[in-house]
Amino acid sequence: MRTAKKSPSNALGDQSQSLQTFDLLDLQQYTQEKTYSTNASKDFHLFYVGRDDVHDILKHVLSRVSVSLYLNMFGFDDDELNDILMAKAADPLVIMLITLDKSQAGSVHEKRLLDSDMAKDPAAFNTYFVIGQSATDQISHTKGFVADSKVGGEGSTNWSTSGEGTFIVVGKPGGPGYKAQNNTQTIFTDPDTISRFQAELITEHMAARAQKTATKKR
Repeated sequence: MRTAKKSPSNALGDQSQSLQTFDLLDLQQYTQEKTYSTNASKDFHLFYVGRDDVHDILKHVLSRVSVSLYLNMFGFDDDELNDILMAKAADPLVIMLITLDKSQAGSVHEKRLLDSDMAKDPAAFNTYFVIGQSATDQISHTKGFVADSKVGGEGSTNWSTSGEGTFIVVGKPGGPGYKAQNNTQTIFTDPDTISRFQAELITEHMAARAQKTATKKR
């Protein structure tokens, strides 16, 4: 289990940091090369777990949310990212809809994490989080978000130590204590994609919440 900690990429609590002036260039510091190619897209970038620092990329974006966050995550097993979401859930200025997969929520660490969230702030958890399935009762396999209607992210990356390629104890890519799956993480700012993905994330959340409501009535 990874211990939650504050790191430089995590801007939680710093009011001067926001996504209102976000540029994809802000994330080039987390690539292996520390810079993009001169012909790189200005509204889409693909990052690679095991090569780029995907954990810090996610923290950089999510910790700077100040307006809204729509997120559906299949594997939710990251203490620090969870702490960021719970801080945003406690902020009355932030609108959130968080959807998690029912099958994954029963895993040992994820269940412990979610039980802790519920105990700390049951009102926020029940308001913003829902655990369920797809509209056709399949796994909810989306792994993405839209932050402040300005920045989107999607890819194969689950939120876990090996999923993001983060350090178990200490290490660096290729070094001791480092594990990384083959995963990708996109970050994009294209307005049309942002709008359409946000609508899809809301639809998925509503489907999962309807299932929860129906179960309670049985």
